[in-house]
Amino acid sequence: MSKVCAICGKGSRVFGVRKKLRGKYNPTIKRRKYPNLQWVRIPQDIKLKKYKKFAGQRILACAKCIKRLSKLK
Repeated sequence: MSKVCAICGKGSRVFGVRKKLRGKYNPTIKRRKYPNLQWVRIPQDIKLKKYKKFAGQRILACAKCIKRLSKLK
């Protein structure tokens, strides 16, 4: 089980915040951020091509794809 959305392929990213302190940048820790993945069941009678190959399956999808899927129903 990977931490990647099955539909759009959204994965983890590394972020580093740059804080300026007295004219110079203070070194800060880089952090890894993961997408909001949730288990969702794709219905059998889905019409959109992007979701067709996942019809009737239970997959890990990001919140954005789940929101898009709910608008199609």
